[in-house]
Amino acid sequence: MDESRPIFMQIAEQVENDIIEGVLREDEQIPSTNELAAFYRINPATALKGVNRLVDDGIVAKRRGIGMFVTPGARARLIERRRADFAAEYLRPLIIEAEKLGIDIDELAALLRAERIQS
Repeated sequence: MDESRPIFMQIAEQVENDIIEGVLREDEQIPSTNELAAFYRINPATALKGVNRLVDDGIVAKRRGIGMFVTPGARARLIERRRADFAAEYLRPLIIEAEKLGIDIDELAALLRAERIQS
């Protein structure tokens, strides 16, 4: 767990990661709040807060008496949202800094390719 961010947000993000990576598929049940609480050694109320965030975002849905399930289209919506966030948080600042340094788009692309090869 990352001390700098609220735990409930990290729980929601981990479930989202599992959906994106295909660990959890559409219409598949996610771990219960008690399972999440036991696994991460947190208060069940904190786990519930993270799961409720996913419910509010339409990523999971409650099935009364059964549990929480990944909604149809959740993976595609998560990827779309994360791509938009990636562009806003990383690409735009990168492009702005590259422009300040006189790096054109072709040179920037070459730098990205070179870094990708090294990692």
